[in-house]
Amino acid sequence: MENIYTLPDLKYGYKDLEPYISEEQLKIHHLKHHQTYVSNANALLEKLDKARKDNSEIDIKSTLKDLSFNVGGHVLHSYFWDNMKPIKKDNAPSGKLLEKIKVDFGSFERFKAEFGKSALSVEGSGWSALSYCKKHDKLLIAQIEKHNANLYPDFKIILVLDVFEHAYYLDYKNERAKFIEGFWNVVNWEEVERRM
Repeated sequence: MENIYTLPDLKYGYKDLEPYISEEQLKIHHLKHHQTYVSNANALLEKLDKARKDNSEIDIKSTLKDLSFNVGGHVLHSYFWDNMKPIKKDNAPSGKLLEKIKVDFGSFERFKAEFGKSALSVEGSGWSALSYCKKHDKLLIAQIEKHNANLYPDFKIILVLDVFEHAYYLDYKNERAKFIEGFWNVVNWEEVERRM
């Protein structure tokens, strides 16, 4: 069976997010951790395909849970890489995205505070995500545990922040709050607005 998932290339160099994310941190996160989710997802799909062809039994519950974790990890990391770009002075959203943030959160600072608290309070490993409901024209923040998406159905993810320790430990040790603060300097707001 041909691999379905592949590791995406970054749209910037490994040094380009410094000093907020170091070259070493970004390389390990992208080339090791993300690649592991890709490899595991492909192996699990192959396992399912083989069991179906051989008409053999597998533990479907654990296999599908593992598949969800690894595919979720791949998709969320792919969003995460595109959510960032090299540093830009006065990095903030503009246009329709900024107006929508002001309507739904009151101000950009209030949004940053809520999103940051969401990321800081994820229990263990997971993500903070901003999602958008086109039907009701509404932005909502969600926490994602591990990679299993505890999301609002039909709400499109437009911004994610990985708060697994592997995303920041080399640079920030156990200071997740400092990592979150640094993240705002490299957010690719144009990509977030495009997704919305």
